Amino acid sequence: MEIATEYIKLDSFLKLVGAVNSGGEAKILITEGLVFVNGEKEFRRGRKLYNGDKVELNGKVYSIKR
Repeated sequence: MEIATEYIKLDSFLKLVGAVNSGGEAKILITEGLVFVNGEKEFRRGRKLYNGDKVELNGKVYSIKR
């Protein structure tokens, strides 16, 4: 997914790519440890994602491009 800004927050990114339907759903999945950033579990929904980062949820991998 290509973004126009320097970074995007994890919960916003999940909504943008259609991986979740709402911010509330993103919060639940993140706090339950189901979201990985660059191969590691991420529990912060405000985690800043930058160019080259990879997000994984339910076996799908999304790459950040700028």
